[in-house]
Amino acid sequence: MDAMDAILSRRSIRKYTDQSVPEEMIKAMLAAAMSAPSVGNQQPWRFVVIDDRKTLIEITTFHPYSAMLTEAPAAILVCYDEQLVKLEVARKELWWVQDCSAATENILIAAQATGLGAVWLGVYPEEERVVEFRKLLGIPDHITPFSLISIGYPAEQKPRANRYDDSKVRHNRW
Repeated sequence: MDAMDAILSRRSIRKYTDQSVPEEMIKAMLAAAMSAPSVGNQQPWRFVVIDDRKTLIEITTFHPYSAMLTEAPAAILVCYDEQLVKLEVARKELWWVQDCSAATENILIAAQATGLGAVWLGVYPEEERVVEFRKLLGIPDHITPFSLISIGYPAEQKPRANRYDDSKVRHNRW
């Protein structure tokens, strides 16, 4: 699947088969995530691969939109590591959200391109979710859980959605 097809056909998949996701596919998605752009090329991300069934189910007790984790064979938690940011840029505490968003989107596109299904679950800025992930996974305070991507072989098919809207586009000026 080429890049444009993966982007335009990507949909949020919340139902999965019981087939496990091979480690090489997880690594490919992580490689895609780590290829995302970041401010000053700081790459302030860290990742936690979760494939332990008990842990996936535990997440459903504190994340209100995570029911699909009871079926998902894996998930990737995208995190921000404040110790990795060395660049002194104005308001650097805000740029990491863009960096981790780009990494998250790359995982979603890579999943689609390799025949997997995935859905983005928001963590940050919901403080309760951040705290619960830190507690559950032993994450230190300088690491902020940002997003969780549920991953698996799709047990549902969703049609391509044409979301292009010309009325939202301006050229050169508003």
